[in-house]
Amino acid sequence: MKILHLDTNHSLLLNQLNDLGFQNDEDYTSSKEEIEDKIHQYDGIIIRSRFTIDQQFLDKAINLKFIGRVGAGLENIDCDYAEKKGVYLISAPEGNRNAVGEHSLGMLLSLFNKLNKADREVRNGKWLREENRGIELDGKTVGLIGYGNMGKSFAKKLRGFDVEVICYDIKPNVGDENCKQVSLQELQEKADVLSLHTPQTELTKNMVDDKFINQFKKSFWLINTARGKSVVTSDLVEALKSNKVLGAGLDVLEYEKKSFENLFQKNVTSSPVEMPEAFQYLINAENVILSPHVAGWTVESKQKLAQTIVDKIKRKFC
Repeated sequence: MKILHLDTNHSLLLNQLNDLGFQNDEDYTSSKEEIEDKIHQYDGIIIRSRFTIDQQFLDKAINLKFIGRVGAGLENIDCDYAEKKGVYLISAPEGNRNAVGEHSLGMLLSLFNKLNKADREVRNGKWLREENRGIELDGKTVGLIGYGNMGKSFAKKLRGFDVEVICYDIKPNVGDENCKQVSLQELQEKADVLSLHTPQTELTKNMVDDKFINQFKKSFWLINTARGKSVVTSDLVEALKSNKVLGAGLDVLEYEKKSFENLFQKNVTSSPVEMPEAFQYLINAENVILSPHVAGWTVESKQKLAQTIVDKIKRKFC
C-alpha cells in the first residue's frame, strides 16, 4: 500500500510505517490541485490541517482506502462522503488528550491567580499585591460541555481539588467517577466555570452566544480548548464587559483559518487584514488568556499522536 504524507509529523510515523512494509511518499509543498492530480496513485493519506479534503478531492482519490488525521478532530474532511466511498477515517484524540487536560487546568489556575497580569506588572516594576489577590478553585463547580477524550482528561486533572465536576453531553451515560452527567439546564444553574470540550459540528458552531451565556444563573469563567467557532467572540466580549463572564482562557478563536497559522492573513505572503474589534478587546483584557491553538501541542503529544495513527493503521490493515 502506498501512503502520501501531506504534513510533517513525528519521525516515528514514517519509520514505523516503513517497517510495516508501506511505501511512504512525502509532499509538503504542492498545491491542493497538484495533489489531486496524483492522489489516484495512493491507498492512504496522512494529514494534519493542510487543506480540506472535500468531495472533489475524494472523487479523484479512486484507490483511497484510509485517511489518517494526526489530531483529534476530522472537521477538515467531508466524513459522510468519505465513508460513503468506503474510506476508513482515523483520528487520534487519545494522543493529545492529556496535553489538553493539563492546558485547560493551567489556563484556569492562571486566570484565578492573575498570573499573566501579575507577571507583566512585576516586569514593569510594579509590585501590586492587593490588586493581584487571587481566588481558589476549591469549592467551585466546574461544568464541562462535551465528555469525550478531552473532557475526561480535564476531569481527571481536577480530582486533586475540592470541586464538583459536572458535564453535559449529547450522548447518554458518559459520566464516570470523575464527573457527574447532568442536563444542560442544571449545568447552567450550578457552574462557576465552563470548559468546552466539543468537536466542531453544526450543533456546536456559535453555541456560546449571548442567549446561551445569559442562561447561566451565576457569573462564570470560560475555558475553550476545543474549537474557536463554538464561541461568538462579540457576544463573549459583551459578557466580559458586563462581568457575566468573569474571565476567559481561549486556546482557540473563531477567526482561525483552517491551517491555524497566519491568523489575520489571507495567505503567507499577503499583508494582514483588519483586526476584528472583538479580538482587539480580548488582547487588551487583563482577565483573558490567549494561546495559539496549542493545548494539545506538546513534545509528548506529538509522539503520542503519531503512535496512535500508526497503531490504528496497523490494526486495520496489517
